[in-house]
Amino acid sequence: MQFRQQALAKLQSPEELDLPVRLARPQGWLVLSVTVIAMAAASVWALTGSVSSTVSAPAILTHGQGSYLLQSPVDGQVTAVLARQGERLPANSPVLKVRTRQGESVVRTLDAGRITALAASVGQIIRTGANVAAVEKVAHAKDPLYATVYVPAENAAGIPAHASVDLTVQSVPSQEYGVLHGEVKSVDRSAQSPQQIAAFLGDSQLGEEFTRKGRPVAVTVELEKSSGTKSGYEWSSADGPPFKLTSMTLATGSIRLADRRPVDWLLP
Repeated sequence: MQFRQQALAKLQSPEELDLPVRLARPQGWLVLSVTVIAMAAASVWALTGSVSSTVSAPAILTHGQGSYLLQSPVDGQVTAVLARQGERLPANSPVLKVRTRQGESVVRTLDAGRITALAASVGQIIRTGANVAAVEKVAHAKDPLYATVYVPAENAAGIPAHASVDLTVQSVPSQEYGVLHGEVKSVDRSAQSPQQIAAFLGDSQLGEEFTRKGRPVAVTVELEKSSGTKSGYEWSSADGPPFKLTSMTLATGSIRLADRRPVDWLLP
């Protein structure tokens, strides 16, 4: 009954047509203006702006031509090791002497390069095809270094030509000397197996390490040179580390992917 009486009383009362219309308060206009401006700015950014992203992956510094595993062509006992780890040798240089049933044989390098690992010692019995050394292909001491970054295959398509790369070198404290700068030279579009990586680097353990999360794609990075640093390459710091870099040094590469327009992922 109470609600019915209120309704009847409202119907009997005259309409309030002579009362002035209350407009929005200044604070309301301010909020509305800010909202409209923000929406307009977001629309412009969605149409003309871009979103940058990077991919980080394990990397290694090499001279770009890869390595090879030197294998013994004979069975026998090692009587002398004629090369030293780290030594740079021309092609056909003696590395080991091996005593066989037919006499003494010499194991020689196939191509010019630097001995990065020796897997044989005096007195050791080796079989035909056994790995006795890893040799990095490099003919001259001044040959430049490159970085090979092993990027997950799903990210390879987003890497543009000449993309910028920052390399955190394992042997260089990044807090003190910064990161090494480089630029993408090439992207191998086929995924690498552990055997392919091991053959290129001359190290089966690295082949297993770089494929632990799946078969990656090899991205070759050309390091930016600088005559003002001890290493000969450009760093994010002014001088970089006070020593030269060596090949087969591990690093982490951060590659800038192609910019994406936000409207591509804002629209359904």
